[in-house]
Amino acid sequence: MMRTTLTLCCTMTLALAAPALAQTDDLAAALALPTASQMAGARDVPRFAWVENRAGARNLWVADAGQKARQLTRYAEDDGMMLYDLALSPDGRRIAFVRGGDDEFPDGKIPNTASAISTPGQQVFVVEEGGDPTPIGDGHLPIFSPDGQRIAFTRRGELWLWQGGKAARIATVPGEVTDLKWTPDGRKLLFVDNRNDHAFVALLDVDGGRLTYMEPALGYSVEPALSPDGTQVAYIQYLDPPSGAARDGGPYWSLRVADAATGKARTLWTAPQGMGGRYYGTRQHNLWWSKAGQLLFPWERTGFLHVYAIDAARGGEPRELTPGGFEVETFILGADDVVTFAANADEADRRHFWQVPAAGGAAKRITNGKGSESLPLFAGGQLAGIGADASHPAHPVLAKALAPLGEVAELKGAIEPEAVTYAAADGVTVHGQLFRGKGKGPRPALIFVHGGPRRQMVLGFHHSQYYSNAYVMNQALAAKGYTVLSVNYRSGTGYGQAFRDAPEIARDGASEYRDVLAGGRWLAAQKDVAPEKIGIWGGSWGGYLTALALARNSDLFKAGADFHGVHSLLRNVDNGTAPERQAAVRQKQWESSPMGSIETWRSPVLLVHGDDDRNVDFAQSLLLARELAARRIPHEELVFPNERHEFFRYADWLTAYRRTISFFDGHLK
Repeated sequence: MMRTTLTLCCTMTLALAAPALAQTDDLAAALALPTASQMAGARDVPRFAWVENRAGARNLWVADAGQKARQLTRYAEDDGMMLYDLALSPDGRRIAFVRGGDDEFPDGKIPNTASAISTPGQQVFVVEEGGDPTPIGDGHLPIFSPDGQRIAFTRRGELWLWQGGKAARIATVPGEVTDLKWTPDGRKLLFVDNRNDHAFVALLDVDGGRLTYMEPALGYSVEPALSPDGTQVAYIQYLDPPSGAARDGGPYWSLRVADAATGKARTLWTAPQGMGGRYYGTRQHNLWWSKAGQLLFPWERTGFLHVYAIDAARGGEPRELTPGGFEVETFILGADDVVTFAANADEADRRHFWQVPAAGGAAKRITNGKGSESLPLFAGGQLAGIGADASHPAHPVLAKALAPLGEVAELKGAIEPEAVTYAAADGVTVHGQLFRGKGKGPRPALIFVHGGPRRQMVLGFHHSQYYSNAYVMNQALAAKGYTVLSVNYRSGTGYGQAFRDAPEIARDGASEYRDVLAGGRWLAAQKDVAPEKIGIWGGSWGGYLTALALARNSDLFKAGADFHGVHSLLRNVDNGTAPERQAAVRQKQWESSPMGSIETWRSPVLLVHGDDDRNVDFAQSLLLARELAARRIPHEELVFPNERHEFFRYADWLTAYRRTISFFDGHLK
């Protein structure tokens, strides 16, 4: 497919025209650029589907490899209705998807972010090309049977089955059903029954009505994988380490293999004590069973997250398939027993696709360029994923030559971010992306801090909509004359376990703030930056670090925009901890909180929060606003009724970002 440049005069898509983002109308256009997500593929044919978000209107698109993309749905409103959980029938003729609800908390309270007079539902739909979407039931996580004739889905612990006509409930379990999949013979459903503080792996005989749990244990049974013949189930069993546990302690997790008929399990391998003794997985499925009888799983034994293989029958010592000083972000197993993984192997702040045989051998990089590729998947033997770079937001691409599957929007006049590193006061090396502000210096500057904190910002658009929007905002600020440093602080991903699980992070002492403070001082030392005009902004954990920066160092950070941040880290301590230790832990939590340093807070702040936030309680901002008011610390507020943590509506992102720019203009210019 041709790469299409979109301009402001285009009626279908709005993009950026030089001089880039000088006006708020340009910000609106840039945020309206179409971004792709939720990509899925058919089993038997090279057909892919994805969700495109264009100015808050989310629609389903489909494309065959080498053919023009087609739009399957025609939703036109910025109504906050999410589209997700895409699944294609094996022949690709039908696509199931979910509209409504929250893909992060699918069994929670249904959101109503557009403030409709009645709360919308969460429905599973089926659509064929040329037809209208047909609702088949309330719920989520639809999955086609191997013959494509039936669809299973779930709703609040219930399992439902659709085979044309009206869907029927076939089972109910106490927990939340996740990781749902069919067995190869299409007779059973494999899933995780997640009960909050523990989880089981289960098999449901769809026609016989029999439920079998794979040897229940204390802790979490997750990531189930079927043997090629469907007679065995492998899964990961893990425990959360206790409060204050040594970082090289354990072992806390193992690989287990169960008989699918009886549920009787055996422990194949247990992670040894030391590095990698805690379970840590990627953001996709984390256990695969190869045709040759190898189990593939992630492990941090070397201090970096890599893919390992172990014989499913005999066990033994796992073999590392992806060695090196980098981290695997996600990985999948192809039908040819070749592992495809996304990693920052050659470039610390970019990701590309690599492949290595499950049997072992040298890994080969298979995508190139100045962008990043994420979330690999197969359809009919063709490999694809999500691509993005400095000028082009997330879009579906074939791995071969990174050929786009559809039209690609362009942010014209984008400022190319620069990779920079600097040292924190304790010697830790910190990576960041620098957006040099337009115009003559010295100019005001800003630190941007991402959320998570298990995230990594890259040298371009991010595949996540939340951070794609943040990238647009940093471009807008740079176009307005602000130099912006996006900081990949410790506790984030991409740089190994020692960085991600660094000592004294978060509630144990907020050591990640050292990287933020060092970034502010690094900015202040740049010749083209006005050191007295430095601010900070971020959301979620980035909102926490923004508030912490203003509370501890108003001398350096003169203003901040805090999006749905955490302001008090106080929480209940593990009841396995001695009382005197619990008191010390609580004190450290307080000292690590913005509230713990509020007496030295002087700088103005903009607080932005949706009051139906399910990630960071709205009460966190209520608390801070109350305490700021009591001390007469200048602050502004922007509240979105019924909005979630990751704002579902384009209009709310635009309002929040316009207000943030105005706020910084008023305090730093």
